[in-house]
Amino acid sequence: MRRYLLQIIIMSVIVVCSENLFAAEPLWDGYVQSPWFDEQYQYLKPGPEVRAIIVAPRPERIKPQRINRVVLFTTPNGNTIEQTLGCEQKAGRDWHFDIQHIAAQHRQWQSLNERENLILVCLDAKGLSWPGWRARHPDNPQLIRDVIAAILKQIPLKDPRLTLACHSGGGSFLWGFLNGSDTIPPEVDRFVFLDANYSFSTADGHGKKFSDWLQSDKGRSLIVMAYDDRNVLFRGKKVVSPTGGTFRATQRMRDEFEKTFTFKESAAGDFKIATALEGRIRMLVHQNPRYQILHTQLVGEMNGYLYAVMVNTVEAQEKLPVSPRSYAGWIQPEPFTMAEQGASP
Repeated sequence: MRRYLLQIIIMSVIVVCSENLFAAEPLWDGYVQSPWFDEQYQYLKPGPEVRAIIVAPRPERIKPQRINRVVLFTTPNGNTIEQTLGCEQKAGRDWHFDIQHIAAQHRQWQSLNERENLILVCLDAKGLSWPGWRARHPDNPQLIRDVIAAILKQIPLKDPRLTLACHSGGGSFLWGFLNGSDTIPPEVDRFVFLDANYSFSTADGHGKKFSDWLQSDKGRSLIVMAYDDRNVLFRGKKVVSPTGGTFRATQRMRDEFEKTFTFKESAAGDFKIATALEGRIRMLVHQNPRYQILHTQLVGEMNGYLYAVMVNTVEAQEKLPVSPRSYAGWIQPEPFTMAEQGASP
């Protein structure tokens, strides 16, 4: 009897191990295993002076019945893709690794989202400035389209929907994308500007392009987040010019959209919210009563990225962007890393 029980235990262990072995599907071509969160990733050089990293769930976590979504997030000025994705803070580590945590916020979103396979792509430019990169490349509108196409070729998922998101100077990449055509491609269904809409331009047709795109499909959203930066001081000087800053840019956007759409206003906490098209245009402006620099706090400390990608979905939570961080359990201990020569061309 004892021998029979032992045989049953051994066979059970073999079955479990076999199931686990077959469950671990091969990584996508060119990807490496992340030490954390059952992810795979790949570094790319998808265009001149552009680096990118694709962070995806391991293949066995990809569910074929789900919608596929790729989020392209462009870095703020002065930040690498590794710093933007984030990791735990420790003594001697650059503070930039602990301010945005886009990877951790993205993971929390996936944990709540059973409808979509979520792929995160983060891009930076040589010199860590997208405005500088665009100035060096006058053909940037087409280059940006080519960069996105090169990235999507490395993601073996069918017909992904695209979210284009950015923080700060990363907005320049999105404006360059808009300048590449009179129309926005149909696969793009969400834009997210996190204190990044400085360069909105009526002259470049940005308002009309957004308006046409939004009216063509009720599944599309434009999310803008900013704060009142007009009277913020740094070392005794105002941080924005008399006509600059995202507070004024957000007002310019609203003025343009009001030619076509009717807005509703509301307020909650420190935010004023203007919405149109049943919330598919959503502009949140933090009133900043203490005149703080909230440029990065909106994104990381206040869960701004998580709010912006989830609003208008079934997973959306009622509360507006607010501290503390809700994603702390999803922060990886060390930064992403790969030898530069290992990046795919």
